[in-house]
Amino acid sequence: MIRKNKYLWSKEYKNIRSTLSYPNTSMYDMVRKCASKYSNLIAYSYYGNKTTYKSYIKKIDECARAFLRLGVKKKDVVSIVMPNTPEAIISFYALNKIGAIINMIHPLSSSEEIKYAMKTTDTKYALVADIVYSKIKEIKNDLNVNTFIYTPISESMDPLTLIGYKLKTLGKISNDLDDDTIAYRSFLSRSKYYKKSVKDTSKGKDVAVILHSGGTTGKPKAVELTNLNFNSVALGLLELNQVMGPGVSTLSIMPIFHGFGLACTFHAVNISGGEAIILPTFSPRKFDSIILKYKPNTIGCVPSLLERLPNSSKLKNEDLSFIKCIVCGGDAISDKLSKRINKFLLDHGSNAEVRGAYGMTECTAGVTMCPIEHNKLGSVGIPVPDTVIKIINPETKKECDVNEIGEICISGPSIMKDYLNEKEETDNMLVKHKDKKVYLHSGDAGYLDEDGFLFFTLRIKRMIVSSGYNIYPGQIEQIILEHPYVDQCAVVGVPHPYKKEVVKAYIVLKKGLVLNSEIKRSIKSHCEKNIASYALPYAYGYRKELPKTLIGKISYKELINDKDEESE
Repeated sequence: MIRKNKYLWSKEYKNIRSTLSYPNTSMYDMVRKCASKYSNLIAYSYYGNKTTYKSYIKKIDECARAFLRLGVKKKDVVSIVMPNTPEAIISFYALNKIGAIINMIHPLSSSEEIKYAMKTTDTKYALVADIVYSKIKEIKNDLNVNTFIYTPISESMDPLTLIGYKLKTLGKISNDLDDDTIAYRSFLSRSKYYKKSVKDTSKGKDVAVILHSGGTTGKPKAVELTNLNFNSVALGLLELNQVMGPGVSTLSIMPIFHGFGLACTFHAVNISGGEAIILPTFSPRKFDSIILKYKPNTIGCVPSLLERLPNSSKLKNEDLSFIKCIVCGGDAISDKLSKRINKFLLDHGSNAEVRGAYGMTECTAGVTMCPIEHNKLGSVGIPVPDTVIKIINPETKKECDVNEIGEICISGPSIMKDYLNEKEETDNMLVKHKDKKVYLHSGDAGYLDEDGFLFFTLRIKRMIVSSGYNIYPGQIEQIILEHPYVDQCAVVGVPHPYKKEVVKAYIVLKKGLVLNSEIKRSIKSHCEKNIASYALPYAYGYRKELPKTLIGKISYKELINDKDEESE
């Protein structure tokens, strides 16, 4: 909302520039410039193994030559199906340097989901983790992928951690490679045979990354994002954050296949001279141990990770003064939890407070954050530089007044280029308003207060957030409905003590079928085969019919509160 030709939040830009300059370059080029300036600082650590920026950029350049030798060309789509590892992020920037489009896929996705993500984007090459390769074997004959690069998570581990990893995964990982697959080390060795100079010719407007989202409908969509999208998010975050910078360490545990992790806890760190503390996987139950072991200065996380900290026996008598900033995104954090964490930090020597943030895949990552000088409780902050937030009435499309709830609309340099091959969906999401700006219609509800702070209230779309993962009920329902025994299905998110929400599927069987253990096992097995592990139903409820509202729609609210007897 504008007041007297000035945005409500403008007065909050005390030590923050309201507009920034964005270089018309690749993401790689910004990392290269940072590496030149801070060559001896630590770029990342992996289980304690530290790598300087000088070494980091050499690894990226070597990897770029290896990709070119393999045959990757500019605008080719290369999928990365990896958790957070040095090889994944090195490959990401190497591919960006040569102008390839990087398709990021969740490694815990089911084989069918991986196949869909690769076929939709016309993937030509793929970097796949060792833990994913068995799924790849199931589907690769249905794909048009030239080469798979088999990449062990253990590639950069120290010897002691490597032994533990080998023992833990013994017999669980396939390393029997097919002819169309090469091991990462063999792939990398090809770099020495590429003798041509590698030119970075990418510009800001070039599509650089594809992330996957359910949008406002729940239907899987490939979100095309540009170099400018990522560079603007990283620069805007650094300007508003006021803590990240040279020598500042960040716990980079948010996944790279998600905008929050990729743009905020990696790219922003990599262009500012900070250290990314990389971990491929961890248990939320061990979050306190990880903080103590690595002592990060900044932490980017989801609310569910913070809930256990105040009761941690390991942190009870520890000095946490090394924590300078915690940014919480992925979902709204409650006032109660914010107060508990802030008090806990203060009692343990840290002046940091949990700072709310808001964003979505379609605008790359975070577009708001609470400024360090005014951390307003319950708010997800003010817009980053060059970004405008507007609240509109979803029915009338008129702009809402201060403190009036409506749909959150976003305009700025981080907004996606489009949904790949989905013009109608793109046009529904990206709309030009009367002020001549193009706004992303988020499908989320919220309001702006008198200071221009955004308050997120609920999701207009039925998205479930479990341990920070976005789960789209429509996708799960469609998969369950494919089972021959199922007539109707409704999926909801139900409360969980530390995951925030878990998936529960309500099922109506086809006429004439009588529920028994064999039917239950068959449906559950179907789900386990076709749904990513993080999105699997936590429980199944069987009903004779689904509850309806007065106007005949499924009553999801009633299902969320239901305690039926036929669940498991």
